[in-house]
Amino acid sequence: MEIETRTLTTDLPALRAAFAPVAAELQAEWTIRSASSRMKVVVMVSKLGHCLADLLWRWRSGELDCEIVAVISNHEDLRSTVEREHLEFCYLPVAPEEKPAAFAKIAEVLRFIQPDLVVLARYMQIIPAALCEEFFGKIINIHHSFLPSFVGANPYQRAYQRGVKLIGATCHYVTAELDAGPIIDQEVIRVEHFHSPDDLMRLGRDCERLALARSVRWHLADRVLMHGNRAIVFRD
Repeated sequence: MEIETRTLTTDLPALRAAFAPVAAELQAEWTIRSASSRMKVVVMVSKLGHCLADLLWRWRSGELDCEIVAVISNHEDLRSTVEREHLEFCYLPVAPEEKPAAFAKIAEVLRFIQPDLVVLARYMQIIPAALCEEFFGKIINIHHSFLPSFVGANPYQRAYQRGVKLIGATCHYVTAELDAGPIIDQEVIRVEHFHSPDDLMRLGRDCERLALARSVRWHLADRVLMHGNRAIVFRD
């Protein structure tokens, strides 16, 4: 809901205070923020840069109205892409034998930043349940298949072997249950018999970019409400 404030006789803090008793009576979960405020965003990546590059272009062009505070990665591969935009690149490796310590450090960074949104832009690590719960409703992930089909590794190769006619991508909120959070958006594209596994990967990455960009834009505009395990989107 948008409120036209020109007729209000009070400022934002006073409006929040005045609304609090009403919200308590309704047992509502609520926030009120200025439309001019910009959400703080942290992007997390690994080695694949197509989603990151797309988000950075949309951010730089003004399509995504937010403040990208930092990019966290468990690899160094995309440092130049990030620093070219004069953004902070946080290299936090996640060794298999040191995952608890690595994610404890990631949690410290997130607690310090207090982001409004964490975007997993093909971050190839499973987020611990405790971190999912601490930042519930603030972490979104782009999954490289049309969930619930082809969960796990090598989805495009398995889709090719199965002879599917549609492939896609799913953007969802992250929960403790792997790849099972509320779905914000999905994108699909038709494939033909002559498409190779590499073609499917290329087309699938186009789907990933589109589904993720739309989902980020809707979250930034407060157009997504979670109800149970569903995400209700007020599309623009």
